[in-house]
Amino acid sequence: MQALNVWGEDLVPCSYDPLTGYYRDGCCQTDADDHGTHVICARMTQEFLIFSLQRGNDLMTPRPEYRFAGLEPGDRWCLCALRWKEALEAGVAPPVILDSTHANALEVLSLAQLKAHAWRPKEAGTP
Repeated sequence: MQALNVWGEDLVPCSYDPLTGYYRDGCCQTDADDHGTHVICARMTQEFLIFSLQRGNDLMTPRPEYRFAGLEPGDRWCLCALRWKEALEAGVAPPVILDSTHANALEVLSLAQLKAHAWRPKEAGTP
């Protein structure tokens, strides 16, 4: 069965470069094994990356042993729903790519919260 996004449509891949997702398949897929609920496809910002580091989750430092090059502002990444909510409450939530955010995000956040932080390219052709 195809996973659904917050619109109830087929989940669109979040990122293949860097390769994201709990299953490292490019999508914010989830199941009962994903205790972090990595379902929010977000476009990284420097503010969020620093916030995450301060919370003990360093997403910037390369970890070659895990084939992880480290994230930079502008990269797309599947985030834990609760971490994104925590960032929202701290005023540093990164923009969300709604088509690539798993429907299970709605168990933690409202569609209105996600829509209010939807990523909108500033100019045509911006990835």
